[in-house]
Amino acid sequence: MAYQFTKDLETGNRVIDSEHRQLIDAVNSLLEACAKGQGRAQVLNTAHFLLNYTKQHFSDEEAIQVKNRYPDYVRHKKIHEDFKKTAADLVQKIENEGPTVANVGLVNTLLAGWLINHIKGEDKKLAAYLKSAT
Repeated sequence: MAYQFTKDLETGNRVIDSEHRQLIDAVNSLLEACAKGQGRAQVLNTAHFLLNYTKQHFSDEEAIQVKNRYPDYVRHKKIHEDFKKTAADLVQKIENEGPTVANVGLVNTLLAGWLINHIKGEDKKLAAYLKSAT
């Protein structure tokens, strides 16, 4: 199942929305590679890209929060840290077991589902704060 960057995922912040689009594209690439049973190397390359891009995106987002004195920064950063650990653990699992059906399911729930819910919840709160602060 491919994910789409729909209107309800827009935060109104150009940088954050652009990076969210790229994250969703990376998740879709990973799901597609797994679904096609492509070699472990392809799946791992895509998983590593997603993991690294997530780290970069969170860093960019956190810099925006610090710059704008976002009052919920500490909690939001903790959520990011927890996700990075979950994502790294999943990449390790794929490295060990390959792109199994179970691991594809985990990509869907632990990565894609989490990102969509995070954007709709936490990142929308951040966007509302940024709009009110300007």
